[in-house]
Amino acid sequence: MQASGQELKPTKLFGTDGIRGVAGEFPLDSPTVRSIGRSLARLFAKPDGEQTRFVVGRDTRESGTAIEQALIEGARSGGAACETAGIITTPGVAFVTANDGYDAGVVISASHNPFQDNGIKIFLPTGKKLGEDFEKRIEADVHSDRNGEVNPPELEGQAVSHTPEELHSEYLDHLRAHFAGLDLAGMKIVTDCANGAASELAPELFSSLGADVTAIHFQPDGRNINENCGSLHLEGLRNAVGAHGADIGIAFDGDADRSLFVDEKGNLVDGDAVLWILACELARKGELKNRKVVATVMSNVGLEIALRGRGIELVRTSVGDKYVLDELLRSGSELGGEQSGHIIFPKLSLVGDGMLTALFVLSIMRSNRKRLSELIEGFDRYPQVLVNVRVREKRPFDEVSTIKLAADEVERELEGRGRLLLRYSGTENLARVMIEGQDQETIDRLAGRLADVIRTELA
Repeated sequence: MQASGQELKPTKLFGTDGIRGVAGEFPLDSPTVRSIGRSLARLFAKPDGEQTRFVVGRDTRESGTAIEQALIEGARSGGAACETAGIITTPGVAFVTANDGYDAGVVISASHNPFQDNGIKIFLPTGKKLGEDFEKRIEADVHSDRNGEVNPPELEGQAVSHTPEELHSEYLDHLRAHFAGLDLAGMKIVTDCANGAASELAPELFSSLGADVTAIHFQPDGRNINENCGSLHLEGLRNAVGAHGADIGIAFDGDADRSLFVDEKGNLVDGDAVLWILACELARKGELKNRKVVATVMSNVGLEIALRGRGIELVRTSVGDKYVLDELLRSGSELGGEQSGHIIFPKLSLVGDGMLTALFVLSIMRSNRKRLSELIEGFDRYPQVLVNVRVREKRPFDEVSTIKLAADEVERELEGRGRLLLRYSGTENLARVMIEGQDQETIDRLAGRLADVIRTELA
């Protein structure tokens, strides 16, 4: 309740990937999280009086248990039944939500962020994240509670129909079912679990298929999630692949909705390279029906050129897996993803799934009898340069004639052999000039020339 009696201004809670912030601070303080839980119960209440059912899972952050408990208390006070899936991946929650008939699934995670942060993601039974209309209604409910509504009493615990262990088994069985007959016997795999949600699940999954698995960073203590490990810090995985003579290294982030790879030579295989591998395989099998792959503006132009050589179009979206998914559904495409390792197979899941992606890569290695480094052949990553220019204002580039003219000249020079991405930072007064091309000296020169024009006009 607001002590001064002064009404609080409405606050936007949801960003591009749910609610995220510092654990214990608004909007992840217990009263606000309880309000979110109550709001969910209201939004999903059924007109026939049947009880609404939610499932809640979390990653390994020390704050996760308290946030989960507050959300469950709030939802139960609103009349909903809640069950916990314990520590489980984000795509795991999305799967069990649909598979077990829950009305919504909630993930307590901040993905690749440090342990101090946490977040709330909400999934519908379809596997899609909550839409903006629902988000606005939750924000309105929370705003109303913060301005003085009395909190409803919390209810006692309710009967549980599924244990966390049962839900974990369902999810792993679901992953294995899509790769019936996959035998990884004789394959050496190193998994970097980021001390996160995949710490138990990933080693169990790959070992159950016969692989010789060495797990690193799989002992979470509540604070070491993503700490110098996982998909953002690959040096440890590279070293482990070399030390163990492994065929492949697989790195997850904190909630395992993405994965990056290291080949047998210790080289990084990022999301662009994975899209290349998957697109070639799907096209070979006649399963890339519209000959399109969806990626973001950050994907390397080398992927676009390589795919074009196979008669496959690369369709680009804004940065964010939600935009990739929207385009996949709009165009009816079979494959999309981000350079960071979020890969989406909309026929199987509407959320990125690091372990599902890893199984696809491993199955392609097996069926083609090729090493990971061989599967990447044909995709040449183009050199890239990024120049930041501090500006006094963010005028549309097309409205500044000298900048538009300089940008047009760069694009003409790069035509068919590179690309220019010119944009403003979303958080700072910076213009970003990103150029990719075949020759580093050339793109350095072009980026410098365009940056000088921007500096003259806007700095």
